[in-house]
Amino acid sequence: MRRIIVVISVLAIVSIAAFFYWQSQQRAPVATEIVALQSAQGAEGFARVTEPREMQFPQDHGPHFDYQTEWWYYTGNLTAEDGRRFGYQLTFFRRGISPGVVTARASDWATNQIYFAHFAITDEKNNSHNEAEIFERGAAGLAGASGEPFHVWIDNWSATGSNPDASAVKLLADDAKMALDLNLNASKPPVVHGENGVSQKTETKGNASYYVSFTRMPTTGTIRINGENFSVTGDSWFDHEWGTTALGENAAGWDWFSIQLDSDQELMFFQIRNKDGSIELLSSGTLVEADGSTKYLKRDEVKISVLDTWTSPVSGGKYPSKWRVEIPSANLDLTLTPLIADQEMRVSFTYWEGAVDVKGTSNGKNVRGQGYVEMTGYGNARGDVGY
Repeated sequence: MRRIIVVISVLAIVSIAAFFYWQSQQRAPVATEIVALQSAQGAEGFARVTEPREMQFPQDHGPHFDYQTEWWYYTGNLTAEDGRRFGYQLTFFRRGISPGVVTARASDWATNQIYFAHFAITDEKNNSHNEAEIFERGAAGLAGASGEPFHVWIDNWSATGSNPDASAVKLLADDAKMALDLNLNASKPPVVHGENGVSQKTETKGNASYYVSFTRMPTTGTIRINGENFSVTGDSWFDHEWGTTALGENAAGWDWFSIQLDSDQELMFFQIRNKDGSIELLSSGTLVEADGSTKYLKRDEVKISVLDTWTSPVSGGKYPSKWRVEIPSANLDLTLTPLIADQEMRVSFTYWEGAVDVKGTSNGKNVRGQGYVEMTGYGNARGDVGY
């Protein structure tokens, strides 16, 4: 599902801004246009996800301009040489204003694609979470995406494939408060989520996405946070999702979990929460075994219990802050605890995205691990649902 699954209200705003860029003959400040324009452009003419797709890599790691919304999501847990713990997120979003790529344009600045990105680093020792956000049009080399070779970028933030199948990637991002320079190498083949390759969100045909992940990517490199530089190692997770759809009218938000265990298993699960407190029947996930084999998980196969909560002093949102995840059919019983409580993303829309520690049992044996959790739509935290 992902993530955001889903695009939130900011994408609608950004879409209209991009439409104006397309018409524009001169470059204008991005932030001004986003604030000024509040209506969303429709999805007419865009392709929808209605049937299984035979994935072709590395092409399918790249953009799919016939679909309206797409994102490339990197998250990970890192450890410095002295044992200091960090979490990171680097996410690139693409939003189409019209299907396909417009090649005949009156200006080099004109485009029918808009990109934006989120970057965050969590510092456990200092109990701090730093986030940043940038926007650009997909024109004049400012932002874009390609599959062969794999490359997604906005200004000086980028994900670049360093081998033909894009299973090895270099991440670069630099903001005034923080920076990262990381090398990721997938240790397992890509995982295609969903039932028969379609990650369905509601029963309505077309309310679905194509969703692919590298669920374990050993990672090395450097980060900078608050003026300090660290050499780090760890594991990352990559999500790539695209589609043209909307969640159900009753959707209030979602919770997304990615877990990496020292048993060499990985777990992804998302649940869409409805306004009446129920969970969308088509919420689902994937369990990846040590040998790379996968098991599709339906909603009723996964039980998620909230063990604690945290209230944001900034947004007022009241979030779950500790979970028990049980999958009886896989003999998994896990407890997830945030690295720090406050990992709220205070960007154009507010949501919680953060690193978690994991412990529990798998097939009767003790396991430990790490992961990432994303939550939207809690309390006063802004996270309007759209995809």
